[in-house]
Amino acid sequence: MSCLTIYQDNYTDSTVISNHFIDEFMASANDAQLKIYLYLIRMMSARLSTSISDIADKFNYTEKDVMRALKYWEKNRLLVLDYDENKNVIGIHLMNFSTAPSVTAPQIAPVPSVSVQPMASQAAVVPISSKLNADSPAPMDTAAEELYSKPDYSLDELKAFKSNEATSRLLFITEQYLKKTLSPNEIRTIFFISDKLGFSEDLIDYLIQYCVDRDKKDLRYIEKVAISWAQQGITTPKQAARLAHKYDKSVYDVMKALGKSGAPTPAEAAYIKRWSKEYGFTPDIIFTACERTVLATDKHRFEYADSILSRWYQSGVHHKSDIQSLDDNYRKAKNLKTVSNNKFNQFKQNDYDFDALEQELLSN
Repeated sequence: MSCLTIYQDNYTDSTVISNHFIDEFMASANDAQLKIYLYLIRMMSARLSTSISDIADKFNYTEKDVMRALKYWEKNRLLVLDYDENKNVIGIHLMNFSTAPSVTAPQIAPVPSVSVQPMASQAAVVPISSKLNADSPAPMDTAAEELYSKPDYSLDELKAFKSNEATSRLLFITEQYLKKTLSPNEIRTIFFISDKLGFSEDLIDYLIQYCVDRDKKDLRYIEKVAISWAQQGITTPKQAARLAHKYDKSVYDVMKALGKSGAPTPAEAAYIKRWSKEYGFTPDIIFTACERTVLATDKHRFEYADSILSRWYQSGVHHKSDIQSLDDNYRKAKNLKTVSNNKFNQFKQNDYDFDALEQELLSN
């Protein structure tokens, strides 16, 4: 994606913030929206180019955060985004504010046609779509991504959401499940699940129970499960319950081997599917990895077992006997590490087991 040229109808050589912006828009904008808009004004005033990834890096946001802020300001008619034929953003047109006191929104003027030239010293910019989908439950196209993206709800919208009797009850129940007071961002997540995903109060109640029962109390995790359910057309607690029990017995056997109870989460099911389908491992190989995992760690067991099975897959393991061969070769390699008789090396040497250290890191 090319760098973005930020331009407006009238150019000045100083950074000026309109009083209309301060009076009408600052109070309702969140921190990210304000930072990004002010940064655009600064870059425009200096006639400097930038990119979505540059803005994300500067403020430690994701590219999705930046795009959400830009679309917020476009919705409020403070800017217009220019797109190429592939729907990549290539320009940002900052709009002029009207000087009429009765008008609180900027006046839209025709967007001029400009040729955007990449900066010669600028590193190649990754297309936006390649990063936005990284954390999605399933691959999504642009339209689907917009459908499942969380809006930047204003403080007034949040206030109205919290004041509703049914919503207030739902937030109270959620706080009881999670055993904590919800932050504004966490309330936004519940609002998103109710408002944009269209979950009923009963389905949200079941969703929170489902995640808490699996010791997953992070609202970011709960949001990903909700999006996954929405993508699969889940609209009732009964449908969600059927989805949770749709896995065959072999999946629950692996869960049990890792000391897990209940139905697997989507992420856990993906691990098990990878081991059996992608790696082609038979149950005895998978259970061997599970046994070693349980003996080694109490935390992050799926990640730990995946590291073992990934190493076996890369080493060409096809049968359980191949594992014994790998273990024998590893022990032989360790035995070959002898201490030199050189007089400068008579002190006891440290024999670090780097595989064990790696596994210990995985477990933390």
